[in-house]
Amino acid sequence: MNRSKPLNYLEAAARWFGRKTDDLDSATRKALDRAARRQTLTEDPNRKLDEQATFGERMADRVAQIGGSWTFITIFGLFLLGWAVLNTEILGKTAFDPYPYIFLNLILSMLAAIQAPIIMMSQSRLAVKDRQMAAHDYEVNLKAEIEIMALHEKMDAMRSEHLMTIVAQQQTQIELMTRLLQQSNSRDA
Repeated sequence: MNRSKPLNYLEAAARWFGRKTDDLDSATRKALDRAARRQTLTEDPNRKLDEQATFGERMADRVAQIGGSWTFITIFGLFLLGWAVLNTEILGKTAFDPYPYIFLNLILSMLAAIQAPIIMMSQSRLAVKDRQMAAHDYEVNLKAEIEIMALHEKMDAMRSEHLMTIVAQQQTQIELMTRLLQQSNSRDA
């Protein structure tokens, strides 16, 4: 029943956003284009980033995942306890790293020197993922907002068309009643 032309999203966007079409940012244009073509924005930025990750980035993520777990902390705590018991109680005076465990201190310092930048690499990568997720969420929200505005516009157009039809029908009924009244008056006279 709707005989109106399809909605031109770029023209409508000028009304919706109060800016010329040329002044719209790329995310808005992308959302408008996807809305006009009835395409979804359901691509997963995490999957895309994971596919593009280098071997070093995947390794950094894995090291950060293991190094930040309770399993690692427990195993490492047991290793340190074992080291102390071995070099104090079991080996006694023949210990290769007696108390204050200078060799262990060197190993821990080297481990921290290597592990810290690797974890920072992983955190940096997570920050990039977060930014891309935020940009994706913005595009999805913007497209949803555009679709809602388009639906409002379509509903308003349908309501206007419906009201025009009702007014035309009422006008026809008034004209018909006027003719009937005139015919009735001419018969009575």
